[in-house]
Amino acid sequence: MSKVGFVGLGIMGTPMAEHLIKAGHEVYLYSIPSIPASLVQAGGKACASGKEVATNADIIITMVPDTPHVAAALFDPNGVAEGLSAGKIVVDMSSISPVETKRFVARINA
Repeated sequence: MSKVGFVGLGIMGTPMAEHLIKAGHEVYLYSIPSIPASLVQAGGKACASGKEVATNADIIITMVPDTPHVAAALFDPNGVAEGLSAGKIVVDMSSISPVETKRFVARINA
């Protein structure tokens, strides 16, 4: 199974991460303000930052409210981008600006 990271465990992210855990994936979790205890009890691995998620996972999914939140999750100190290495995949499932998404892709690829 895959090593999947999930950043953003709100109304939509929590059940998605739960399905990944139940399907047998190794799931690394990070969310503000906290990681739902039910996900850790189900076998998810709590992380202290997006960087830690990205360091451990091969596929990193972000599911946060808006464009500034995605930017913060990816590029703030200890964000996802700091834990990336060649071959990792970042999937943003947030409802954000497609123009900004293209900019984020360029920064990640750089």
